[in-house]
Amino acid sequence: MKFVILIGDGMSDYPIKELGDKTPLHAARTPNMDMLAQKGSIGLVQNVPDGYSPGSDVAIMSVLGYNPAQYYTGRSPLEAASIGVKLAADDLAVRCNLVTLGQQDGKVFMDDFSADHITTDEAREIIIDVDKELGDKIIRFYPGVSYRHLMVWSGGPNGLETTPPHDISGKEIKDYLPKGKGAQKFIQLMNASQMLLKEHPVNVKREEEGHKPANSIWLWGQGRMPKLPTMKEKFGIEGSIISAVDLLKGLGIYAGLRVVNVPGATGYVDTNYRGKAEYALKELETRDFVCVHVEAPDEAGHNGDLKNKIKAIEDFDKEVVGRVLDGLSQFKQYRILVLPDHPTPIAKKTHTRDPVPFALYPSNDSHGKAYTEADAKASGLFIEKGYKLIERLFER
Repeated sequence: MKFVILIGDGMSDYPIKELGDKTPLHAARTPNMDMLAQKGSIGLVQNVPDGYSPGSDVAIMSVLGYNPAQYYTGRSPLEAASIGVKLAADDLAVRCNLVTLGQQDGKVFMDDFSADHITTDEAREIIIDVDKELGDKIIRFYPGVSYRHLMVWSGGPNGLETTPPHDISGKEIKDYLPKGKGAQKFIQLMNASQMLLKEHPVNVKREEEGHKPANSIWLWGQGRMPKLPTMKEKFGIEGSIISAVDLLKGLGIYAGLRVVNVPGATGYVDTNYRGKAEYALKELETRDFVCVHVEAPDEAGHNGDLKNKIKAIEDFDKEVVGRVLDGLSQFKQYRILVLPDHPTPIAKKTHTRDPVPFALYPSNDSHGKAYTEADAKASGLFIEKGYKLIERLFER
């Protein structure tokens, strides 16, 4: 038996007037996901428990069968694992975004949480210089992918409150700066980075080429090293994970999954959808399980980009879901689960903790007409504890 989870990050949304009060998922052409809903089962699942921020870290931990209340310690320790940084017990891992801050009427606002999707090579050069100038024996900076990087604070404090930069797109930053013990150090580092990056050669070149500069770091998502049982220990499953995002790769490492890197996987709407599907099918030749994560719908949601969100959903359906379904025919038995981790509504430009639609195939209950939020709700099937859904997938 082969098992597959396909995650379209942030696909779920609210009805939009421009779409005739349909959601992007409903408006998009998704024949493959519709087939799964019609011939399998469809329902709603709550991946983000009460009291938790609706991030992919919490939500996808649930999707993979781990109770966040038991295992979640923060986002950044997962990303640290992905880039090969080993944490000590007292290390505080911190997400370090490269962002573009703007100014208007004397106010500073979050212009672009991704620094105009800065390239990994450009970002690496910047983060290495940030580490040289702002790092020391206690605080170090490590380059990651595109705008997503890592800071490690040896002996860093507990109790910090931080805000994801993608939650405050277009908003003034003053009310969202770090708070609590250690907050002044975070703010000091962020301010110092702005002085360093103002005339950085990478930014000078980017602006000459018409791109936004990475003119600040933004620190958030702090946490300490988690302790997770592997999926082999928990479910008796040997598997792999495919994603362009360090968070997912790190979670896969802690879960004992093989991390597969796909050429051209960017985490954006230009990602190599088909390559992810083909690599997934290759993994299933020797593994029981594969999880494929596509970030593109989420990124479009954060940008309030309706056109690209619909396109990302349609590309996910055609190039990932459709291609995987075609390839699975080579195996005698298989089960496939498709879902978002959380909604990323166009209107809000950030995540919400609303339940999301899932489709599980094959399955004999709660069939739907199409893979939409409305059909999922109408089915009456609701999985309140998201980490329990995977048990339905692994039923033999």
